[in-house]
Amino acid sequence: MIKRWLKLPSAGSKTFFLWGPRQTGKTTLLKETFPDALRVDLLKADVFRRYLSHPETLRQEISTLARRPFVVIDEIQKLPALLDEVHVMHEEMGVRFALCGSSARKLKRGGANLLGGRALRFELHGLVSAELGEDWDLVTMLNRGFLPSVHLSDDPVPLIEAYVADYLKEEVAAEGLVRNLPVFSEFLNIAALSDTELVNFSTIARECGVASLTVKGYYEILNDTLLGRWLPAYTRRPKRRVIGASKFYFCDVGLVNFLAKRGAVSPGGELFGKAFENWCHHELVAYNVYARRSEELHYWRTAAGAEVDFIVGGMKVAIEAKSARAVNSDHLKGLRALTRLPTFAPAIPVISRG
Repeated sequence: MIKRWLKLPSAGSKTFFLWGPRQTGKTTLLKETFPDALRVDLLKADVFRRYLSHPETLRQEISTLARRPFVVIDEIQKLPALLDEVHVMHEEMGVRFALCGSSARKLKRGGANLLGGRALRFELHGLVSAELGEDWDLVTMLNRGFLPSVHLSDDPVPLIEAYVADYLKEEVAAEGLVRNLPVFSEFLNIAALSDTELVNFSTIARECGVASLTVKGYYEILNDTLLGRWLPAYTRRPKRRVIGASKFYFCDVGLVNFLAKRGAVSPGGELFGKAFENWCHHELVAYNVYARRSEELHYWRTAAGAEVDFIVGGMKVAIEAKSARAVNSDHLKGLRALTRLPTFAPAIPVISRG
């Protein structure tokens, strides 16, 4: 059993949301951490139907119990109305909840009750190197990705294929997020090709045959459903002209490999380098969340082409990711350009295979 690094509150002490991409292990973590909790799984059709028309049924059921349980509700975004009942039970009955889901999009856009600051927020990401310990292998991770079931499988491709199909069916089609599912499916493939790169909505729109605003909306869906996230440019107090566009990173490099039809990635190639950068971003994001650091992450790039992959905490740390085994002077051009800024003061680690 892999011990996850995310630390959750003890049972009954706090109400909290647990968000994370599909299949990162949220349900498994909650079962292992809270084996005695009362579980409400909204993925089960009969459970969903029981509370759909009458969400107050949950409150009535809990009120008949001899003691107030700690309650885990899985896939809470499927039934936003249930959050009003959660609010009442939290305030008036002292019941505490773990509210788990893969997307807050429907809740936020539908004006759902997010408990007004009464609930903590946690995120679970795919596997990180520290969780795998001695079993961690970089090449395996850059090919299979970070999703536990896929990473630990000897035949990961069918699982990734099913993952994409389930995402399109459960997250996109079922929630009515797009009108044209085949076009969105093609967008996923095209967007994967530009993983870790600057996003040009117009270029992707031409390839998909849709408007730029449509593509922008598609990226919002990826972000809201936690399938990826933006890495904005660092533009504060620039002493030279810098790029302001954002980059986009998918949440799982195995997913990118499949969508972009990369095949196996091997050390030394350009695609291996892109996969390596995605993994570095994944490790930084996960550590930032698990350590409760709340540091802002950016990249830095000048109009002349000098670039640093990651800026942490508003220039506390500047990180360059290079998949080469030996780092040479050419690899450090971006960091050297950054050191010439009058306001420069961060640590400057380089992540490499060396």
